[in-house]
Amino acid sequence: MVSPAPRTCRSDLDPRYHRLCDTAEVWGIVLEALAALGAVTSVAFLLAAVALICKVQDSNRRKVLPTQFLFLLGVLGIFGLTFAFLIRLDGGTGPTRFFLFGILFSLCFSCLLAHAFNLTQLVRGRKPLSLLTILGLAVGFSLVQDVIAVEYVVLTMNRTNTEIFSELPAPRRNEDFVMLLIYVLILMALTFLVSFFTFCGSFPGWRRHGVHIYLTTLLSIAIWVAWITLLLTPTPGPEWDDTILSSVLVANGWVFLSVYVAPEFQLLTRQRNPLDYPMEDALCKPQLMKQSYGVENRAYSQEEAPQGVEELGDTFYAPYSSHFQLQNRILQKDFSIPRAQMQASPYNGYEGRKEGS
Repeated sequence: MVSPAPRTCRSDLDPRYHRLCDTAEVWGIVLEALAALGAVTSVAFLLAAVALICKVQDSNRRKVLPTQFLFLLGVLGIFGLTFAFLIRLDGGTGPTRFFLFGILFSLCFSCLLAHAFNLTQLVRGRKPLSLLTILGLAVGFSLVQDVIAVEYVVLTMNRTNTEIFSELPAPRRNEDFVMLLIYVLILMALTFLVSFFTFCGSFPGWRRHGVHIYLTTLLSIAIWVAWITLLLTPTPGPEWDDTILSSVLVANGWVFLSVYVAPEFQLLTRQRNPLDYPMEDALCKPQLMKQSYGVENRAYSQEEAPQGVEELGDTFYAPYSSHFQLQNRILQKDFSIPRAQMQASPYNGYEGRKEGS
């Protein structure tokens, strides 16, 4: 028997959509408004990312921008999926819920994980990952959940029975829903662990990005622990299942926007800070050079002969000089002892008179 439409809804409205306009279930209207606002905010950030891509001065921040764009698409999908939980469960919303919930969250956490991997390189002064590598890691990590979701939905529906999700008992349906998200939980734990390693390094300018990922993952873990506990315990009752899951989508979506996306966009157009990178001539410093031959370099020792020049055979080798070295000329060496000699006087033989006189 079809229930009558609420007073605030149209009389010919499908009963599945009554939560969207029924003031008796005000939580549905509140979540609908928050989800719509979150979707609009996500679209605004997407447009801002496209507009600011030419103004990003730091190349390493520009490399992460495509991954962050993909992250925003996932957040936009999360807010859109909220409406599938506000509409009553049936043959149309059931497969959508089970299929997209894990895929969208795995995409978001995969993007955070790829960004965290790149930060672990930058904070230690190592060569960062390339743009395609970061994007490939994000897509690759998320594809695992896609395969899991496809297999589960196809096997559960037995290819054609889309009503199976609404026909399952509530406890069994909730257990399957949580089991389907085990890989997402692994991604969350791995992202949290890798983001913690971004705090250890010689270049603290990149730690702030790591703090954004760390706090986002920490708050997400707290939200997920709370909703899984509520969903698997029979205390609230099955009538609260849709409320719990739709609240999770809105809450986690706003955590993504406020804790990660908004702070990252504040740092996006900052000038490149030389202190965030190792010195360009660091590899040319004497302490990092390898000797080609000879003994320990004593170029700056006072006990060594002049100015760090070593005599190797007939060749003078000066450390850090050009490839062409000065060669010593072979001279005839004289070992005789010089003796004092008297010079002949110009007046010898002069008698004071002219010759012939």
